[in-house]
Amino acid sequence: MAFANRITPFPAPAPFTDKFCDDNRFRALLPPEEWGRLPVATWRRFSKRLKAGATIVYVGEVERAAFSRIGWWLAQLTRLIGGPLPTGRETGVPVVVTVTEDAKSGGQIWTRLCARSSGFAQVIHSAKRFAGATGLEEYVGCGVSMALNISVEHEALVFRSAGYFLEIGPLRLALPDWLCPGALTVTHTDLGSGNFRFTLDVVHPRFGTLIRQSAVFREATP
Repeated sequence: MAFANRITPFPAPAPFTDKFCDDNRFRALLPPEEWGRLPVATWRRFSKRLKAGATIVYVGEVERAAFSRIGWWLAQLTRLIGGPLPTGRETGVPVVVTVTEDAKSGGQIWTRLCARSSGFAQVIHSAKRFAGATGLEEYVGCGVSMALNISVEHEALVFRSAGYFLEIGPLRLALPDWLCPGALTVTHTDLGSGNFRFTLDVVHPRFGTLIRQSAVFREATP
């Protein structure tokens, strides 16, 4: 694959010496047999518990970004709640993801910075919280969150939306289907040699695939 060849100049990550099961939060959401089908490198990424406020940095490059017409407008519209979806079609641009341990919530803060050939980079913030009916949800801002189901498919770790919610003070309201973008799926696929692919798909039950973005990463701070 041509893209894979372009990232080989990065040095190989240092040997991993942390405990495999230092953080059991993701592992606890899966049956043992499913977790056991994941590559060891994926275990390590999702079993690394950070100290409060500590951050892991992943660097990579966007390899695909596709939008239907409705998907592009959806991405622009979500800027009203902080812009949780990618908005650009450029490929071959750098992207950086940081994962920071949030001591207050017991979850993780994810920040994605996607460069553009001109202008400022797009920055997307979200927080993964180990809570709710499925045990995992993602908060994107302005009171909007989504429950997530986690599974293993073809040795990849898959996160699927399982309902969207609006939080207003103490109230938590399920959003009706007509206000939701459809099914959101994020797939983490290990590629070996320290590299992995993150793929985002948004599929509407009536309008089909709205957004598909994929990028290849490696850890910058092993």
